[in-house]
Amino acid sequence: MSRKFSRVESGADLLEFLDRGHSANMENRFTFEVAWEAANKVGGIYTVIRSKAFVSTEELGDQYCLLGPYKEECARQEVEECEFPNHSPVQWAVNAMRSLGYKIHCGRWLVDGNPQIILFDIGSGAWKLDEFRQELWEKCNVGIPHLDIESNDAVILGYMIAHFIAEFRTAAERYSKDHGLSEAKIVTHFHEWQAGVGLIAIRTRHIDVATVFTTHATLLGRYLCAGKTDFYNNLDKFSVDEEAGKRQIYHRYCLERAAANLSHVFTTVSEITGYEAEHLLKRKPDIITPNGLNVKKFSALHEFQNLHAMAKEKLHEFTRGHFYGHFDFNLEKTLYFFIAGRYEFSNKGADIFIESLARLNHFLKSSLPDVTVVAFLIFPAKTNNFNVESLRGHAVTKQLRDTINQVQQEIGKRMYDTCLTGCLPEGRDLLTKDNIVKIKRCLYSLQRSGMPPVTTHNIVDDWNDPVLNSIRRCNLFNSVHDRVKIVFHPEFLNSTNPLFGLEYDEFVRGCHLGVFPSYYEPWGYTPAECTVMGIPSVTTNLSGFGCFMQEHIADPKSYGIYIVDRRFIGLENSIQQLAQYMYDFAKLNRRQRIIQRNRTERLSDLLDWRNLGIYYRQARVKALQSVYTDYVDEAGEMFFSRTSNSFNYPRPMSAPPSPSSSRHTTPAPSVHGSDDEDSVDEDQELHELGLNQN
Repeated sequence: MSRKFSRVESGADLLEFLDRGHSANMENRFTFEVAWEAANKVGGIYTVIRSKAFVSTEELGDQYCLLGPYKEECARQEVEECEFPNHSPVQWAVNAMRSLGYKIHCGRWLVDGNPQIILFDIGSGAWKLDEFRQELWEKCNVGIPHLDIESNDAVILGYMIAHFIAEFRTAAERYSKDHGLSEAKIVTHFHEWQAGVGLIAIRTRHIDVATVFTTHATLLGRYLCAGKTDFYNNLDKFSVDEEAGKRQIYHRYCLERAAANLSHVFTTVSEITGYEAEHLLKRKPDIITPNGLNVKKFSALHEFQNLHAMAKEKLHEFTRGHFYGHFDFNLEKTLYFFIAGRYEFSNKGADIFIESLARLNHFLKSSLPDVTVVAFLIFPAKTNNFNVESLRGHAVTKQLRDTINQVQQEIGKRMYDTCLTGCLPEGRDLLTKDNIVKIKRCLYSLQRSGMPPVTTHNIVDDWNDPVLNSIRRCNLFNSVHDRVKIVFHPEFLNSTNPLFGLEYDEFVRGCHLGVFPSYYEPWGYTPAECTVMGIPSVTTNLSGFGCFMQEHIADPKSYGIYIVDRRFIGLENSIQQLAQYMYDFAKLNRRQRIIQRNRTERLSDLLDWRNLGIYYRQARVKALQSVYTDYVDEAGEMFFSRTSNSFNYPRPMSAPPSPSSSRHTTPAPSVHGSDDEDSVDEDQELHELGLNQN
């Protein structure tokens, strides 16, 4: 039975092995990581590769190198081109490839860790496309349609990389012999089907290197879920060949399945994706390799709370502008919820999020009429331009703010001049008639008859847009009586955005709750990013992140991780559960939310690559031992023998025991008068949570 290292050995971490490649150099061990997204920002795997680069170089040093396609628009900004040392086997392999007419770019990736990177110009190998496709057909019986440009590019890149690895193998053997070193041990790690063609070529050409293949989401799984099928309950019933053929992705599916089954070690990013791969790719993963993030801790415990307060104030500014003229709610009692990601309406759970917001709207009207929830939906969609009403709202609120600032300066000058005469200024002497006229003009410009828009942009074909249609069906039109307000922002956020003026990270920090009720989410970086920033989030037991948290945390809800059941109960019950979670969160007072954010942020170490990177190391070790039977990972065996075989976050000490107490597992209620966010005392909070400062 295959070992699941994410379960039985998660008490280990990577810190023991971060020696900048000293051990790898002594063992003459090389690692090549291959991904279509290496220095090429096109998908979520880019985040995985980029964030993992630091711990990879800390562990392997220059014995580690990334391989990928050369995409000029990205590489110019992200790669510092330079040649490797002339005596290096890597440079010998590069020169051998260039002598055959291939264009190859070498250098350092400008991210944390500055790893070595080699990018292959696909155009320089296009003249051999027919030869590569013929070889793929003869050895694997996989035919690639001539018009599928993406698949053809993947074939060219794959065979170029296989040729490079063969040249490197020869160069490394020669270098080892010349310098009296032990046999060179090479492991190649491929991500997803585009890079997997290289693995297929390596195995069919019998190149003597270890191979690892990681799938972050199966091709067929993504297509089936988008088709609104009952996916997880019917995994064992799908005719995979027929389903792939119907969707015209049969050749891509064959490449993915071949890579998974030809690799020495097969990994997926979560247990739920492993279950999916077992049925769709017909191979059970050997190791689960969860995705991590680079966690940067603050020297002061409360610093992330300060960042939340500053970012929240910027969201307040947006809210004032967007809801001008209908500003009927108190910002001090306003909560910001959000959902973000690729515009996959059902897969990302936007459908049940909007439906649950309608239920939440009813709950708040009935029992919490003074609380308002502003729900942001951040999905990139086709637009014509910004909504005129949104831009006008921000313009008139800016005009009002500038006018009041000017009036304040004038009043201050008059007060100063009056006080210099020895007299106490009176109110009627400070605010002149001209000041009143200016302010009245601004107030009249704020008035409007319609309701605030639900979208910040003009959506192309808005009558067919699934988000807008769902909002119409649920009657969430931002009326004066609605306690849930909707803002659909159909593009990703950045600091140049004229409405928000926020980077995505700042936006997340300013929100109170991230809601990601995904149906298909192999891992889930959005809730993981929330956790690292100390923002509570909603996820599901069908996401890799949700399963990981359920496994390693005794009571996820008390740590601000709300997990909706989308696997074992019906859709209606899932919607009710999500609405109840959001309602429970809305009932928390400010002090309780602060304590919960502290608890959430404490989970960040759990998602740090310094901890999760150990699973990738174990995958590489297992692959090396499959090819080099005499290879012994002495350091790893000694280390794991000293570590605990499992770990689990207990319930917070400050949470009441369950089920005897009638209180919720959310943080203990605050004492009277402690709702002010600025009044939180760090020492008092630690004492309240039952934690020592040491």
